[in-house]
Amino acid sequence: MDTKIWQGTIRRVLIIKFGAIGDVVMAIPAAYALHLAGAEVHWVGGAAVAPLLGCYPWIRTIVVDDRAILKGSATERVRGLLGLWRTVGWTKYDLCVTLYYDARYRIVMLPIRARRKVILSQTDRARMLLPGRHHTDEYARILLGWQDGERPVGLTPVRAERLPVSPLVRTEGKARVVLAPAGAKNMMRDDALRRWPVENYVALASFLLKRGVEVILAGGPGDMWAVAAFAGLAVTNMTGKLTLPEMLALLEDSDVIVTHDTGPLHMAGITGVGIVSIFGPTDPRGRLPQRADTVALWGGEGFACRPCYDGRDYAPCLHNGCVRQVSVEMVIREVEAVMEQRRSERPMPPRVVTPMSTVVAKL
Repeated sequence: MDTKIWQGTIRRVLIIKFGAIGDVVMAIPAAYALHLAGAEVHWVGGAAVAPLLGCYPWIRTIVVDDRAILKGSATERVRGLLGLWRTVGWTKYDLCVTLYYDARYRIVMLPIRARRKVILSQTDRARMLLPGRHHTDEYARILLGWQDGERPVGLTPVRAERLPVSPLVRTEGKARVVLAPAGAKNMMRDDALRRWPVENYVALASFLLKRGVEVILAGGPGDMWAVAAFAGLAVTNMTGKLTLPEMLALLEDSDVIVTHDTGPLHMAGITGVGIVSIFGPTDPRGRLPQRADTVALWGGEGFACRPCYDGRDYAPCLHNGCVRQVSVEMVIREVEAVMEQRRSERPMPPRVVTPMSTVVAKL
């Protein structure tokens, strides 16, 4: 890809994106395009995503104390910013891109020496993630400085490197399905409207276990609340027990993951595991990993409010009806379809399925 759309060649770029995991994963293909064009890629990331960035040897990860900067006391915020500025302040960059809309992040950019500085904008079309387009392609358009007509289409996820051995030994001949029933939560907010009900995950786990499928629960330390719902089921609980590279290694060694619009979905995209995902208030056409063997079940067909997420807020909602419209039976059908496709070695293109229609819409 041509990175000379900016004035002059980009030799060194600084990306400021502390998290969340999904956004980081969707921005990596654009950073990879810059790397392939010869640019040196530096990335300011929080402690939570640093191990993920470390899976890419071509990224120089600059770990920042994002908790102190975003949620600490005034003293802690100043200390966190000064630590970052001491690390990057002496380096000259051709391009510094801050992948946030919040104007307060301009403070982070202040002492950084860059020929060109870019931050997302709610008013400038050239610097906003346009609705109806995949976030991966939009991040690329912004990072590469492309015009609308030159935007990349269908960029695939960049497979993770430097992965450890899978933390769980597989039983030969036994299918493995990973469930990530929690998530949709980060340091700044809890997006509970994105979650498929945990009781649906329990029903799905029960069905799969009866079919002789190995079922793994996965998630971060903050997802332990969901584990109790699976009491009495012979699932293997790895929630809060894995580093991000170990989670990626587990997914590489599994057949299918079932989850909603959350970090594990996007992590799965940079592995080879089959994906069955559940969407409602967010649009899967902008978030489902653009690779083979990925399916999104998009609930809320016929709802005037769907999708309601505008990039910052959701419409007032008391019942979460769009996500609840996706039944356990629908998910079972898609899990079986993905596993059959993988057994036959006939990859499926990414697709979106709606509950009230048998028509499959390809991305």
